Amino acid sequence: MPATPRSRSQARTTRPWILSGMDFADTRRKPNFTGKIAVAAALTVMCIIVLKQSPGFSGTSVFSRHEIGVTHVLVTGGAGYIGSHATLRLLKDNYRVTIVDNLSRGNMGAVRVLQRLFPQPGRLQFIYADLGDAKAVNKIFSENAFDAVMHFAAVAYVGESTMEPLRYYHNITSNTLTVLEAMAAHNVNTLIYSSTCATYGEPDTMPIVETTPQNPINPYGKAKKMAEDIILDFTKSKKSNMAVMILRYFNVIGSDPEGRLGEAPRPELREHGRISGACFAAALGIVPGLKVHGTDYHTADGTCIRDYIDVTDLVDAHVKALDKALPGKVGIYNVGTGQGRSVKEFVEACKKATGASIEVSYFTRRPGDYAEVYSDPSKIHRELNWTAQYTDLGQSLSQAWKWQKDHPNGYGSA
Repeated sequence: MPATPRSRSQARTTRPWILSGMDFADTRRKPNFTGKIAVAAALTVMCIIVLKQSPGFSGTSVFSRHEIGVTHVLVTGGAGYIGSHATLRLLKDNYRVTIVDNLSRGNMGAVRVLQRLFPQPGRLQFIYADLGDAKAVNKIFSENAFDAVMHFAAVAYVGESTMEPLRYYHNITSNTLTVLEAMAAHNVNTLIYSSTCATYGEPDTMPIVETTPQNPINPYGKAKKMAEDIILDFTKSKKSNMAVMILRYFNVIGSDPEGRLGEAPRPELREHGRISGACFAAALGIVPGLKVHGTDYHTADGTCIRDYIDVTDLVDAHVKALDKALPGKVGIYNVGTGQGRSVKEFVEACKKATGASIEVSYFTRRPGDYAEVYSDPSKIHRELNWTAQYTDLGQSLSQAWKWQKDHPNGYGSA
């Protein structure tokens, strides 16, 4: 665990413990009362001296003040799959990072990995909080000096969104509004927003460009588009001078090439989760087989076509977006490979990567799914000098599979 400054909750539990060593109400020990006071005072002075001699001591947390040459990024949802990988990249690039996560979908194990990798004071702190709690969010902003926000926190499964739409509108749209209000109130003017290709729905033509009409067909895509609209409306107001980058990305796969982080979906969510997680669960024998929904789409083999983007490429796009963000400017970018691959192709690649004989069962279409989506990433290449590097589907799956084998119980087996 890093030697980060103690939180206020920790401080509250520590002070009563110190005071409990002195029983002011015990008159039987009255003769020693003055001596105890003297000892306590001496110990207090010694503690203060030691603390003041500690590197970086100033009476306030290093996270609560701006420093020249240091960019402090708030990563919402930083304990999640994509957010943790983004945090790793930011820390490697010498950013200061605060993770805020309620761990409903994230994993504290990922945070512990990051803390072990970057134990130096002032590099990383974790705050457990729910972005739906406006009071808590405002307190976090008031006590920390953020320079930018990467907003990943969201529930993000298309199928689940059709079953629990209100949860999605609250978690994505409402919570984004709360974050934006806190940013405005505390003069944090740079936002990198994690959006999705689901905002496009089922376009008439492929590939998808940034000007393709947005007509989402499921609550997940609709909630994300609403959040985008709120952000864009605010940037047009006279009170705003925000630098905003909206990244609409496609189907994320892969894991950290050095095997430090991976995807660890909760068991109860595997049915709604990413196809890579479902494939690996079947390969590990956690579930009896793989369920593929929809074989009657108007595609070459009847299954959906998707653009699979490696998580390492994705976080690289976020860092480049942060570097290029300019006050008063808005950038909107698709983040994908530009290649569409069918679900059947993906399953065959997964079988090859795992070496497992995965039993595949085919079912009717899942509500809210669309037949074909893949990107035209030329704008992000032109303006941010970003291009996907990890475009070998088999290689990305093999890397992710290695992490899964090494962590059959997720971060609990680390």
